[in-house]
Amino acid sequence: MGYIDLRSDTVTRPSRGMRRAISKAEVGDDGFGEDPTVNRLQEMVAQMLGKEDALFTASGTMSNQIAIRALTNPGDEVILEVDSHTYNYESGAPSVISGVQLRPLMGERGILTQGLIAEAIRGPDTPYLETKLVCLENTHNRAGGTIFPLEEMEKIWELCQTRVIKIYLDGARLFNASVATGVSLAQYTRNSDAVSICLSKGLGAPVGSVLAGASGFILRAKRIRKLLGGGMRQVGILAAAGIYALENNIERLIEDHRNARSFAEQVNGLGGIEIDMETVQTNIVVMSLQRCRLTVHQAIKELKKEGVLVVPFGPQRIRVVAHFDVSRKGMRKAVEAFHQVFG
Repeated sequence: MGYIDLRSDTVTRPSRGMRRAISKAEVGDDGFGEDPTVNRLQEMVAQMLGKEDALFTASGTMSNQIAIRALTNPGDEVILEVDSHTYNYESGAPSVISGVQLRPLMGERGILTQGLIAEAIRGPDTPYLETKLVCLENTHNRAGGTIFPLEEMEKIWELCQTRVIKIYLDGARLFNASVATGVSLAQYTRNSDAVSICLSKGLGAPVGSVLAGASGFILRAKRIRKLLGGGMRQVGILAAAGIYALENNIERLIEDHRNARSFAEQVNGLGGIEIDMETVQTNIVVMSLQRCRLTVHQAIKELKKEGVLVVPFGPQRIRVVAHFDVSRKGMRKAVEAFHQVFG
């Protein structure tokens, strides 16, 4: 049985065009900086993000952890949103790898404000921790794919410049934010010291993330990548997929956004399903089953019987993600499955 897989945009598979690009990739030893395809990918991303240099990494989590390690010292404090990916889905890596303490703040729909951060910043006074880094996430996964407002990012940047605090932007789905708003990638990233983007989500590449920042930062990041076992050799075959994704799959993200919105509108209220429609801004739909007759576990099991895969997103929530591998027709079938299960 073929499933309509709405668990994540990470389940996307390389298209035929991407596979051809992979097969034709020119490669070299990236450990020596001699893989021409990797070098081209890094140059492309640095230019798109308005940064001096970039580094290809194995995953978004690796990029996040390299950035935290490069921008802090052991004993520093890092401010981030309580539902952020780094705080929830990276196995406690900041404390293990960088020796930092995380200060999670409760944002509104995943968004931190200048005022909230200002109240939480701690200075160098003994015996307190000193705040040295603020991590932002755009779009915000657990909030439902919400977009971080550019105006607020600019305010946070001004605050952190005054307090000599670095900003790191986890831009795993930054392309979704840019396509949805028309704000360029460089406009979003100019308010950060470092940023990462993911190639293996909505863009459809099989693996990989790219970390970008100043040349000195990237030089340090390369050493940390090696420390983490992330030094790679003839990795141009993966970088080629990333290049293909950047050249062909960005603008089509709007289709995922439309599919997600249409889906949410058709299932919201069905059998007690509750969706905060204000959060359905890109390709993610998070729904509460608190008022439904089915538990999360039961709902996932019954939807699978109808050919639809979703994931739990807490004790009373599930998540649906529209992506490259699910067409508008597939989303309509998913709506039908939800009606069958919850109607």
